[in-house]
Amino acid sequence: MVEILQYTEEHRAFRERVRAFFEKEVVPCVDEWEEAGIVPKSVWRKMGEQGFLCMNVPVEYGGAGRDFLHSVIVGEELARTNHTGLAAPLHSDIVVPYITSYGSEELKKKYLPRCVSGELVTALAMTEPNAGSDLASMTTTAVEEGDQILINGQKTFISNGMNCDLLVLAARDPVVENPYQAIDLYVVEAGTPGFEKGKVFGKMGWHSQDTAELFFNDCKVPKSNRLGIKGGGFVMLMEKLQQERLVCCIVAVAGAECMLDATINYCKERKESGRPISAFQDNQFRIVEMATEVKLGRTFLDKLIADHIEGKDIVVEVSMAKYWTTEMAQRVADGCIQLYGGFGCCEENPIGRSWRDTRVLSIFAGTNEIMKGIAAKFMGL
Repeated sequence: MVEILQYTEEHRAFRERVRAFFEKEVVPCVDEWEEAGIVPKSVWRKMGEQGFLCMNVPVEYGGAGRDFLHSVIVGEELARTNHTGLAAPLHSDIVVPYITSYGSEELKKKYLPRCVSGELVTALAMTEPNAGSDLASMTTTAVEEGDQILINGQKTFISNGMNCDLLVLAARDPVVENPYQAIDLYVVEAGTPGFEKGKVFGKMGWHSQDTAELFFNDCKVPKSNRLGIKGGGFVMLMEKLQQERLVCCIVAVAGAECMLDATINYCKERKESGRPISAFQDNQFRIVEMATEVKLGRTFLDKLIADHIEGKDIVVEVSMAKYWTTEMAQRVADGCIQLYGGFGCCEENPIGRSWRDTRVLSIFAGTNEIMKGIAAKFMGL
């Protein structure tokens, strides 16, 4: 069978290096990080030293100028570690591209090299207490005062929120009536007066991810920290959501593959009435059904990755894939827990963590209901 994605020997060698790094520097520490509720920044710097962050940042800004398949490899191998605290794909493939694509030369030279090195950890601040998927409803304001922008408001459920050194923040000009022309994106450094980090949320899953609240009280940033043209924030967000949701699909499919592999191995080793539980027909059927869904998800995902690399507009297809792959991953998580039985519900069993961490995938990057609504609109329904 012809592979959809054409990985080269260089890609395969890169995957081996990434996997070896995670097995040495991440996997042994996951339980400790889960307990602490945060990943130490030293790991980000180690990733930067190895060249595993911000794959597509051009060489002139300290990056390696690699293709998107390198990002896919990092995301897939990170999924194998069975934790979500080290949110490198968010940093490398969702947040930093805003600076790469829309930042001024001054901003790119100032921040990109340190994003690549892991010195700066980034976050994206869009969601508010009363504005989630509906970006036009955000209330955080950005008011021009000479050469400064005065920011006031609150953001919530911000991944990397506590660790972040640099924030891409969405805010609106209260004077502009059209909400789609009022939004701008600003780069805000941690430590800026008026920018405070609140509590880290205690969540049902994603225990090692420092998801936090952020507060802005007369926070002043230079006007030069605005990304793109004034009023262009909403368009920029829409342009980057294709890749953001594709990254979500990568996490979902890779996670489902890892859960299924672990479960199959367990079923072959676990015996009941003198036979491996994989020998029971009902269990075989359940495994085959899950394996079929995972393969369907992989094929759909790889095709979309190939299209994305070619620069195609696949907003509708990615919306479909985001809802389907994340719900597929939940079905696989449920099926795997069932095959593990009572042991699957014990904290010592990693499948329990996988089950908890998978649930939120259908909510972030735009809820799956929003994904279906986008597809329905483009289908003329």
